[in-house]
Amino acid sequence: MSRSDLILLVEDSADDVALTLSALGRARVKHKVEVVLDGAEALDYLFAAGRYAENADKPPPCFILLDINLPKLPGIEVLKRLRSDPRTRLIPTVMLTTSREERDVEESYRCGANSYIRKPVDFQEFVTVIRSLAKYWLTYNEAAPSPR
Repeated sequence: MSRSDLILLVEDSADDVALTLSALGRARVKHKVEVVLDGAEALDYLFAAGRYAENADKPPPCFILLDINLPKLPGIEVLKRLRSDPRTRLIPTVMLTTSREERDVEESYRCGANSYIRKPVDFQEFVTVIRSLAKYWLTYNEAAPSPR
């Protein structure tokens, strides 16, 4: 099973979802973006559970943009679950958050985040960050093989 052309955005703020989708559009990212609004929904999506049961035969996203402060299940807990399962362990996961807490940075990397990015306040700077992220993960990075 190969990686899809899908980016999974896990974000509970409607404003941040709109901002990220706009930034991806301005960065000319052509990949489909699936948005889930909380940590529990992210796990259902990734593990084809609940209303996402039809995802069972779909390839995993090419990368995940994961907020830390989420309802139902915090981003760090989502990350721990992803890294503990062979089906999701190798999906590149970028923590994209407003948190400036050093403990969040440390915990994210300790739990297996591939990157930790603080969302810039300035929209143009945010577009630049998203463009760079997309270019790296979608163009330059050699994806790990999917589990069989």
